[in-house]
Amino acid sequence: MTTAQRVGQLIMGGLPASGPTNTDLRTLRDNHVGSVMLTGRSTAGAAATRKLVDGFRGQADKVNGRTVGMMVSTDQEGGKVQVLSGPGFSAIPNGVTQGSWPTTTLRDRAAVWANELKAAGLNLNLAPVADVVPASLGTRNIPIGSFYREFGNTPATVTSHSNAFAAGFAQSGVMTTIKHFPGLGQVIGNTDTTAHVVDSVTTAGSGSLEPFRSGIRAGSPFVMVSLATYTKIDPNHLAVFSPTVIDQLLRKQFGFKGVVISDDLGNAVAVRSFTAGQRAVNFIAAGGNMILTVRPSTVPAMAQALRTRVQQDASFRAKVNDSVHRILAAKQAAGLLDCR
Repeated sequence: MTTAQRVGQLIMGGLPASGPTNTDLRTLRDNHVGSVMLTGRSTAGAAATRKLVDGFRGQADKVNGRTVGMMVSTDQEGGKVQVLSGPGFSAIPNGVTQGSWPTTTLRDRAAVWANELKAAGLNLNLAPVADVVPASLGTRNIPIGSFYREFGNTPATVTSHSNAFAAGFAQSGVMTTIKHFPGLGQVIGNTDTTAHVVDSVTTAGSGSLEPFRSGIRAGSPFVMVSLATYTKIDPNHLAVFSPTVIDQLLRKQFGFKGVVISDDLGNAVAVRSFTAGQRAVNFIAAGGNMILTVRPSTVPAMAQALRTRVQQDASFRAKVNDSVHRILAAKQAAGLLDCR
């Protein structure tokens, strides 16, 4: 791979599920972007989504004549967070409702939802939510609780049900992402719409991290890192830019070997004080692997900053190469590489 191709593999660019513009498609193609997230909302159904996905999947990069297939993802949690609906897609209930079911029921239903995504051409879901919202906080927790996204109010319930959700998807051959490490259950503000969101409760040994630890043991291929600051883990960095959170806690203590993906670095207010290029570089430097941006217009600046840093810094270049290997391993497991 060229440097530009390697950098492109590190980026997951957002495209509207209702249909991308030619400018959006050209931006992703010109920057060799290797993964796509369908954003917004679409009620067009599975067949229309499949046609859309097949259309942009044809612009995936080739290396020595072999296609490096695209990872295509979306947010299909349920309740108010369900990007794709219409004919061929179930109406998925919210996390609180899912958490009230027996785990066998949730696993079976999740396998159905995964098959629906697979039929529409997707191979990755940016779910399940592994955040534990304490009952004392409830809907005052804006990012999770106010939308009823949590499976429950205890680590035990969230662990059993996030694992069941992931197991159902794995059974149907669709990858999952546990999020938002190290947890958004103890915050008030939403990092999508608010700067300086702080968790002053969670420690590296908190019970609320058990759903992540258990999901990693169960083989979760992706973990998404949050944009909040955790004062009792690393008070000096947003988690997404923290070597302590990513390299020390997630990699070394929890033993995660898969792909570390960021929460949205394109549009989130939590990262507005950083340029697009700084967001991308800081995340990779901290040990992250895949940069999620829901705004395609941020991709050129992100890619340029990464390419520049790769040329200047050998240790950063090694981090990029490590990230590409992890991403390609996930793609190979998903059957996206031509490895004859």
